[in-house]
Amino acid sequence: MFKRILLPIDGSELSLRAVDMGIELAAKIGASVYAFHVIAPLSASVYAAEFIQVDPEYTIEASANAERYLAEVHQRASAAGVACNSSYQTDPRPYSAIVEVARKHQCDLIVMASHGWRGFDRLLLGSETHKVILNGDVPVLVCR
Repeated sequence: MFKRILLPIDGSELSLRAVDMGIELAAKIGASVYAFHVIAPLSASVYAAEFIQVDPEYTIEASANAERYLAEVHQRASAAGVACNSSYQTDPRPYSAIVEVARKHQCDLIVMASHGWRGFDRLLLGSETHKVILNGDVPVLVCR
């Protein structure tokens, strides 16, 4: 049924639970997984018409975190006997990057977490999961 499952990860416990569910599903049906992390760029601030430079340490730390998150997915997939590839990229719109990676790597299922925001918080913060569902053409299994 599914051959390649995309596992977006943000480093939270909820996303790791979704990773475990995706890996378990992949193991049962003989699919592979593709782990993906999106680094949100640290936006430059405008003050008195001059841009304040972004701290280069942010990029280094964010990349190190991404590699750590993806290594965790590789370790879990390996323990379950599931083939795993991965990547990360910087994008101000994580949902867009997730949808594009699913297309690029021909993923036929996305398994991701919902952080469970409701009401006003959801209005203010949005939901990357919801945006992936609305903007993608791949089925999304939402884990809580």
